[in-house]
Amino acid sequence: MSFANVQVEKVENIGVLTLDHPPANALNQPTFSGIADALEALERDTEVKVVLIKGNGRFFAAGADIKEFTTIQTAEEAAILAKRGQQVFDRIEQFSKPVIAAIHGAALGGGLELAMACHIRFATPEAKVGLPELNLGLIPGFAGTQRLPRIVGKAKALELLFSGQPINGEEAQKLGLVNQCFAEEELFEKALQYAKLVASKSAVTLSAVLGVVAHGEKHGFDEGAAYEAEWFGKVFATADAKEGIQAFIEKRKPNFKDQ
Repeated sequence: MSFANVQVEKVENIGVLTLDHPPANALNQPTFSGIADALEALERDTEVKVVLIKGNGRFFAAGADIKEFTTIQTAEEAAILAKRGQQVFDRIEQFSKPVIAAIHGAALGGGLELAMACHIRFATPEAKVGLPELNLGLIPGFAGTQRLPRIVGKAKALELLFSGQPINGEEAQKLGLVNQCFAEEELFEKALQYAKLVASKSAVTLSAVLGVVAHGEKHGFDEGAAYEAEWFGKVFATADAKEGIQAFIEKRKPNFKDQ
């Protein structure tokens, strides 16, 4: 499937979303529309259980399209652009299926903001990640100032924001900004391998975990724990839970039906 600056293919039950806006996969308004349309299609596709986002060419996404910035005349127009990006990235963060980013080359500015909206991030050790907006006399606009402190802590986030200097994938892994690093030639296969492991679980449980974790982040530990108990009960009553428990007793792999 093709969308604006985005290509989508299925590998078994993995939806692979590839940013395809050469030369650097800069994020402009058509690309945001393409991502949103691709996500809509992937969510409707019941065969797809996990989404993997990667970039075509030399970069994951080198940032927002600066040329597009030159067409913006007012503060109001700039705020609308920022809110549009935030809406698309919120869609990713709140997606009902796990979303994995495979970062190579660079994920800078909007590119890192996109990656931070994903649930899991893998990168190459040499990948450059950062939020360099202050170097342009700007600030991040796609919720980078909100997600980065939550991932790496306030002090480290401010250090990176103030300097505008990128760090490599290896440093990002130490900070918890990326989960794991893999050599560039094996990044996609390793990410796909992990995606297949995730997809072997029941879609019911994957969606439930995403919802429960998000609820706890928003409402705090006690309410999150109560919500978890509620959903434990709902999941316990499903056919997949019965299958999983029986498979464990019979010492075999479960055959989940996503029900």
